[in-house]
This record gives sequence, C-alpha cells and structure tokens, in this order.
Amino acid sequence: MQIASLAEVGATNVSTADTINTTFSALQGAQLARRGSFTLDARIAQLDRLRDSIKRHESKIIAACAADFQKPAPEVKLTELLPVLQEIRHTKRHLRKWLRPRRVAGSIGVLGTKSYVRPEPKGVCLIIAPWNYPLNLALGPLVSALAAGNGVIIKPSEMTPHTSKVIADIVVETFSPDLVSVIQGDAVVAQKLLALPFDHIFFTGSPAVGKVVMEAAAKNLSSVTLELGGKSPTIVGPNANIKKAARNIVWGKFSNNGQTCIAPDHVFVHINIRDQFNEALKTEIGRVYGKTPEAQKSTADYCRIVNGRHFERISSLIDDAKSKGAKILEGGVTDTDQNFIAPTLISNISNDMDITREELFGPILPVIEYDDIDLVINKINGNPKPLALYVFDKNKSFAKYIVDQTSSGAVGVNLTVVHFLHPNLPFGGVNHSGIGAAHGEYGFRSFSHDKALMEDRYSLIHLLFPPYTGWVRRLIDAAVRILG
Repeated sequence: MQIASLAEVGATNVSTADTINTTFSALQGAQLARRGSFTLDARIAQLDRLRDSIKRHESKIIAACAADFQKPAPEVKLTELLPVLQEIRHTKRHLRKWLRPRRVAGSIGVLGTKSYVRPEPKGVCLIIAPWNYPLNLALGPLVSALAAGNGVIIKPSEMTPHTSKVIADIVVETFSPDLVSVIQGDAVVAQKLLALPFDHIFFTGSPAVGKVVMEAAAKNLSSVTLELGGKSPTIVGPNANIKKAARNIVWGKFSNNGQTCIAPDHVFVHINIRDQFNEALKTEIGRVYGKTPEAQKSTADYCRIVNGRHFERISSLIDDAKSKGAKILEGGVTDTDQNFIAPTLISNISNDMDITREELFGPILPVIEYDDIDLVINKINGNPKPLALYVFDKNKSFAKYIVDQTSSGAVGVNLTVVHFLHPNLPFGGVNHSGIGAAHGEYGFRSFSHDKALMEDRYSLIHLLFPPYTGWVRRLIDAAVRILG
C-alpha cells in the first residue's frame, strides 16, 4: 500500500515494508539534521503542543476507551489522561536541570583535566504500546523520548483500534512526521518494525513478547526498555488494617477489569484474619461495583475484558481452578456476549491450578492463607521477580523484613498501584518483569546516552607516553605504586 505523503502515516494502517522503511529513513535523516538544534525551548514547545492536543481530544479519548472495552470515563481521566499530563508538567519543570552537563570529580590519575557527563539523544526510537492502558502507555514514554531529543515511531495496539486511531490523530495534528509518526497494524507490522536498526526500543507488554523484542533488538544492538509484568503478590499481615487493605486491594485489582500489569495478582492473608479479610473484600466489591452480577453488569464503573480471546483465556482459568477443587468466594459469573467477568475471589488454591502459574491479567483474585511468613517469602523468591509487591500491616518491621528478603520492581506498603503516579520514582521491573525504568528523570535517562566529555587543561599525562626511556619507565612504575 502506497501513501501520498509522510504526513498520512500517522492515520494509516501501515502494513508494507516499503512504507515502514520510508518512514524510518525520514526520521533518521531529520534526526541527524536536528543534532544541536533541538534545544530545550524547542522540546518544551513540542511538549506543550502535545498537552494541548490531548486536552482538545479528551472527549474523543473517553469515547474511544469506552468503545474499545467499556472503560469508565473517570477511570480514563485517572489512569490515561492524568499520568500523561502530569508527566508533561513534571518534565517541563525539570528538563533544564536534566539536560545540564554534570561535572564529574577528578582523580589523581587525570590531574589537570575537567570531566563531564552530557546527555544526548539516542536517535530514532520505537515505542510499542499495549492495549490495557492504550493512551497512557503510548504517550507517556513519548514525553520522555521527546524530552531527551529523539525522533519516535509509535506502534499502538491493534486490539484497541478506536483509541489507536485517536492516538494517530493526536500525533498527526501535533508533530511533524519526521519527528513523530504512528504506524498501525498487527504483529506482522511489529515484526517489520523490530527488524529496523532503532537506537532504542521501549516496549510494554508480556514477558513472553518482551523476549521476542529483546532478541530482535540484539540483532541491531539496539538498547531496550522493557516494561513487562508477572504475578505481583500481596501480603496481608496479622496486624493489618483489614478495611484499608480490602479497599486498596479491590481498587488495585479490579480497576480496568484487572487488566493492569501492577495489579495485585494474588493475596497471601494471615490465617488469624482470613475470614474477616475475605468478608471485607466481598463488602468492598459490593460497595464499589454492586452486590450482584446484574448490578455489576449495569454499573458504569466496571470495565470489560478487551476481546473474546482474552475473555476465553480468563474464563478457562476459573474453570480449571474449579475443576481442581478451588472454591469461589465471590463472583465467577461470566457473560460471553459482553466479555463480562464479575469480580472474582477464589480460595482453596493448589499448585496444579493454572492460576498459580499464569499472570492472571483479569478480575480474578486468589486468596491464599498462610501462617509462616518465611514460607510465603520462599514461595515468592521461588518464582520470577515480580513487577510489584504489596504489603499490608501496621507493623513497620514486618514490611521491612519482607522488603529486605525479596526482590521486585517496586513495593507498596499499605497501598497498591499508586506508585505508578509518582513522577520521582523509577517505574520498572527486575529481569523477568522488566529491564530499565520509566517516568520522570528515569524515563529521560532511558532515552538518553550519557556521553563522557573530558577536557585537558594542564595534564601531565604526556610524560608517560613512549618512547619508554628509563625515566618514563620509572614514572610509570611510580604511577602504578601510587594509584594502583
């Protein structure tokens, strides 16, 4: 498929290698031409344009998210618009400082020199965005990439086509196509993009696809930021504020219908408070979403599973657990026509169930009782490192012990999910749950190359240059003794 001009790329469902290559080459050429001229003021101007365009398209964004998976308007504002707009505001406020070359202290070995670390753009970057927070996870990384001075191609998810179209419209309206372009399409298009020598790839998605992205990036030695996922555990201690824990866990788990990479995947609850906690969860679900499946279907506050394939996957997890002896404490009701799965609590979990191995990424919350916290820690440490871990307890030493004994991308104590909104915290995983970090200065650094810069002033290093006369040899021996 041919297009009349590059300007059309943002709104076109691109599938041919020729068009993808043309777009990439245009960005490469423009990036070289911009070197040294994409100033602080120019970058801030682009961020302002993006902010203004997002605000103009707010009603379209809300309608698109509703069309794609019935996402409630308040949730769109809270989880799609707010994070991006906050990222723009925070970046504008601090970008001058981030761009400033950082003076590095000298050492005896380089006496007489001055040294700096200077951030520079990596070049042309690829952002592959997921479907679960389609606007947030496409335009949030874009803010960091632009702040660092890069050109960008965004590949939004084909699974949320209405929101992807709005993203394309925003990009076409806001940017020159040789600075930012959107390329839409399926996995085949993603593979064509990944074959190109991008200077950096920012991918958000599953660990399985993250491995594919990393393998493709390795062929071009492209650097990567991988925002992945995993089974984020939650521990409710014996001294937890049960009502507060239930409130935070229900919100973190069932917002976006559980389709959140940092949602609590499963809960370990101390046996002494198990019954009270389970009842608190049920009460909170009823308060927020309705006490019956019919009420939960009719509320405007409950999202849907994104498509039939994912609906069947999550439904099969429930069926598998029930067939192997799990007990449904709440929910379990499904409706194929609406891709509806009620908020579901499951107990009596065994290791042979699929829900113990797979990332749930849906409105299923296994509740697992425990008595010995060390056994829970051993279980967590026996699995891949999670993207997030949550602890609820009034005893600070209890939480500290768990933090010290485990590894995860982030930890929330007496809260869930909220750390994503903190612009001064790095957002990212560890190994299986991710590589690199996003948000604020951490996102800026991910899209930047730290260039070492050293200037000679009155260095005597030349005294150690050849020919290696007896005098030079003695100087080198002395340097080794003193500095080594």
